[in-house]
Amino acid sequence: MTTATFDLAAPAPLPLKDILPWAVFGGLILMLGLYFVGSEEGAVSLIKGMQVHEFVHDARHLLGFPCH
Repeated sequence: MTTATFDLAAPAPLPLKDILPWAVFGGLILMLGLYFVGSEEGAVSLIKGMQVHEFVHDARHLLGFPCH
């Protein structure tokens, strides 16, 4: 019977300057999603009609946003 050995080295730490742009980008995408789920309807609507509201309707209720 043969045995396999693996030489696992410790992972190298990632510098903050490599992570920061992706963290900012991810934060902006999350804030945009929160805008569409939370307040894309009514007087401050960026997109006319109710298509966005109906698309995120269940997410609004799941996150506790009132909508009707």
